[in-house]
Amino acid sequence: MSTEPVTGVFNDGYIAEQYELYRRDRNAVDSSWRQFFQFAEGIAGAPSASAQAGTADPALLRKVAGAASLIEAIRAYGHLATPLDPLGKPRSGTTELSAEFHGIAESDLGDVPGNVLGLPDANAAEGVARLRSLYSSTIGIESEHLGTAAERVWLREYVESGMLQQPLAPEKRLGILRRLTQVDGLERFLERVYKGYKRFSIEGNDALVPVLDEIIEDSSAAGAREVAIAMAHRGRINVLAHILDKPYATIFDEFEGKHAAANAESESGDVKYHLGAHSQRESSEGKTVAVSLMPNPSHLEFVNPVLEGFARARQRTEEASQDVAAVVPVLVHGDAAFPGEGIVAETFNLSRLRGFRTGGTIHIIVNNQVGFTTDPIDARSTRYSSDLAKGFEVPIVHVNSDDADSCVRAAEMAVAYRNKFGKDFLIDLVGYRRMGHNETDAPEFTQPELYAKIRRHLRPPQVYAAKLVAEGVTTADSATALEQEIMSGFERERDETRNRAPETDQSDTLPTGSDNVDAALPAARTEQLVAWNERLLAWPSDFKPNARIAKTLGRRREAMGEQGGIDWGHAEALAFASLLQHGVSIRLTGQDVERGTFSHRQAVLHDAENGAKYIALQHLPEANGQFEIYNSPLSESAVLGFEFGYSAAAADTLVLWEAQYGDFVNVAQPIIDQFIANSKVKWRQDCSLVMLLPHGYEGGGPEHSSARLERFLQLCAQDNMCVAYPSTPAQYFHILRRQMRRKDRKPLVLMQPKSLLRLPAAASSVADLTGASFTPVIDDPIASKEREKVRRLVFCTGKMYYDLLEKRKPHVALVRVEELYPWPHKQVADIVDLYPEIEEVVWAQEEPKNMGAWSYVSPQLRVSTGNALIVRYIGRGERASPAEGYAETHKLEQERIVTDVGAPMQTPSGSRKRSAAAR
Repeated sequence: MSTEPVTGVFNDGYIAEQYELYRRDRNAVDSSWRQFFQFAEGIAGAPSASAQAGTADPALLRKVAGAASLIEAIRAYGHLATPLDPLGKPRSGTTELSAEFHGIAESDLGDVPGNVLGLPDANAAEGVARLRSLYSSTIGIESEHLGTAAERVWLREYVESGMLQQPLAPEKRLGILRRLTQVDGLERFLERVYKGYKRFSIEGNDALVPVLDEIIEDSSAAGAREVAIAMAHRGRINVLAHILDKPYATIFDEFEGKHAAANAESESGDVKYHLGAHSQRESSEGKTVAVSLMPNPSHLEFVNPVLEGFARARQRTEEASQDVAAVVPVLVHGDAAFPGEGIVAETFNLSRLRGFRTGGTIHIIVNNQVGFTTDPIDARSTRYSSDLAKGFEVPIVHVNSDDADSCVRAAEMAVAYRNKFGKDFLIDLVGYRRMGHNETDAPEFTQPELYAKIRRHLRPPQVYAAKLVAEGVTTADSATALEQEIMSGFERERDETRNRAPETDQSDTLPTGSDNVDAALPAARTEQLVAWNERLLAWPSDFKPNARIAKTLGRRREAMGEQGGIDWGHAEALAFASLLQHGVSIRLTGQDVERGTFSHRQAVLHDAENGAKYIALQHLPEANGQFEIYNSPLSESAVLGFEFGYSAAAADTLVLWEAQYGDFVNVAQPIIDQFIANSKVKWRQDCSLVMLLPHGYEGGGPEHSSARLERFLQLCAQDNMCVAYPSTPAQYFHILRRQMRRKDRKPLVLMQPKSLLRLPAAASSVADLTGASFTPVIDDPIASKEREKVRRLVFCTGKMYYDLLEKRKPHVALVRVEELYPWPHKQVADIVDLYPEIEEVVWAQEEPKNMGAWSYVSPQLRVSTGNALIVRYIGRGERASPAEGYAETHKLEQERIVTDVGAPMQTPSGSRKRSAAAR
């Protein structure tokens, strides 16, 4: 659809171009052009300025064409003339909206009948005036970038119906005035009583709260049972108080430093403007709607995918389908962060993908028109802070935050659009920031002119009250009395707070859904495993899988025999089957997880002839859980954040995210640092997310070797997560099952293999799966038969064990530490005690000394050995890069490590065997 206006005299070439589009597809041109061409064809046979003699007046046709082009421009560019800035900054770049720009004079518009252009007005002059008032009021809409005609038409009809300008009921407007007065009053009260405390006030964009009120109200009326919100810290305290109904007394307690959980050893908490909450609200229709606010650190937009995952999990129904109407996600952004942080685009990219969609998110940009101290000219390369959303075909409404009525109407439109199309919608709430970035800043240092205007500008409730007084909705005395009533209430609450002990507040604990998992989860029996395996190897008779894949999977029948041979992908499938049988749902996402990066999983089969899909884990008889698996987009931060949010809200689901290579997790570090590692101690938010990170030095270079084990171990404390490095498929089988037996939910980080995926020496048997549960430390099965010969006790992990096993010496015992955190102190100590003749303990690893587990393990091993033995390191030296870039160099280094581990004993001075007492 062409939306480019013609500069200067309206020419025949442009008319012809539009007519050619019209002839091909009438919907390819604006409705005003369609009406014009129908009119021109009816009276002239063709829309040309050189029409045949005796037909329509060419001058009239030019006027009609110019009016049609002007109307099209108003609809497309009317937002450029919208007075968006409450501080009165004039708009620029609006020449497209003048009649002269389209080759006619304003006076010519009266000569064009309205019906010729499809307008309900008597003539084009009246129609243009009406459309200018609709498209360039305090609300401006951008929808021409939408690729679907039905959406563009719906939005146009919505605007031109006058819905956005229709007056609100007087009682509703009085409710908005009360709300704005509460919002402003709380900020002013906190500023006066707790001067100098950071609170990141909402002042200047107070309309955010009435906008959220309207979204919740309209969503509830449409059938939603929950609205889930995420936002950064700007205005958060006010949203907690007035949207989540957090008691003023609790907020004052926090400012007084009397938070009930502040001294709990198990909780470090977070600052008050990062906290989340959950509450129940009653709508005007008497319906109950749950409202959640996600906790969020100062990483601003990184909460975006977390909210989406949370919302998707909450949208699940008992029938295991997804009810997108039931839970409405709302994302509140900052105007500097929205175009500045890549996680915003990554999250938008999830919005219509089958594994991640949530039925449309309502986005609100709290537009301060300035970042910390950065002006828009230095913060973005676009006209609007919202322009990023155009690339994802999201309609955008810009609204002046001082016009509270328009703000509420924009919220109504957002909910109506989501209900109609199930897509995202964005409100650009243009206001200002009355204080500095925080309340201790002096913003006039960097924006002196801007803040001179702000100091002179009335506060939002004052602006709105004046409007209502002028329109006879209320009186000045009533508005003053309302303000006094609200401020007196704050004083009473604070006085009561000072005279009582703080109450325990659990409102910041978010819902986690049902937890119907069988906690017992009995050990798998051989006959069960065999039966599940057969079901996993069965597909419909008319389904024709790839012959090579069918042959490979067929070997899994042999692996169930006494000879064993169960590999990693096979053990995983059996673990999933056993969990599904016991009511655990499973969700697995990541890049290429359906097949598996290393072709080891093959969970989704494709018909070799027609490409149809078959997922055996979705067709298990008597399965009481649901299995879903999705290849994810090429994103780590957004997808991992999504899965964290999903796991936090779905206690009955084993949620797994797999990195294509372990080091790809580097890109998601903020999600790990700010959400996964410390969510419980900061926000009482549990999750049992499993991160599968392929790790191992195979000579593939620095970028395909290390999952940065050292970083996870550095984050471990307060029993916050588990970090494990299973060395066999059976261990992997058991730890997945154990993850869903835990009542104390916590994340699980698994260093996953690459070369071990099909290594015969690492394979397991059915007996390994039906036998013992996950073992944190595995003794050397060979050395355990002749323990008295062992002089060097070598501890290692995963892949390193198999490299060392090939050249193991009799005086060396190889012990695998399968779970690094929590450190298995007792199990390690018990194994050390089994070897009475050892002279030294070694930690062997393939990672450089300053990476891998050594820095973490060294003090742990010393404690586990009673500080009576030398604990020595064997591995690579300290490096700046995780691995060698050349395969031959890697091979030499790996051989050196193996040789050093098996080298003859040379007891250094000071070395000694542990005494019996020490043991």
